[in-house]
Amino acid sequence: MSQRRPPEILSISTAAQSKLFTVQSLELRFSNGVERTYERMKPSNRHAVMMVPITEQGDILLVREFGAGTERYELGFPKGLIDEGETPEQAANRELKEEIGFGAERFTPLKQVVLAPSYFSSKMTLFIAQHLYPEQLIGDEPEPLEIIKWPLAQAEELLTHVDFCEARCIAALMLTLKYLNSQ
Repeated sequence: MSQRRPPEILSISTAAQSKLFTVQSLELRFSNGVERTYERMKPSNRHAVMMVPITEQGDILLVREFGAGTERYELGFPKGLIDEGETPEQAANRELKEEIGFGAERFTPLKQVVLAPSYFSSKMTLFIAQHLYPEQLIGDEPEPLEIIKWPLAQAEELLTHVDFCEARCIAALMLTLKYLNSQ
């Protein structure tokens, strides 16, 4: 594998701004002298977590929540941002309590992933959450999330489910199944 040096950043400016997002324009010069303009979401340095909760009865717990980007309800795993001062495991436990009303005693990290690295810098740590216990925290969701129990033995069927289509959820499911099969 070659070790290319990253392109030189000639300038960074704000291309667009909203309440939630800042789009930056980057003027880059690559090592071969080619110059290009790239746009990206301004890095926030806030990372996220996603958990695959597994019950003692052998079910995985999913949530159904509205996705503004797709304009429909999507089926996926609990997830959320890491707050300042939290470890990924602490954030994972808090998000579980907020979204599904359970905490977990055991978190197994699967992988840190990025989504669309040409445009975003945020990282998401994927976990398996086990040894669940009931505990509810108030979250920031605009409506209660629907919690769906899905038999772990039928987890691969989720891959063909029309509402289970987010790439990070699919990656988390595949990594979970690979991990569990190796145990």
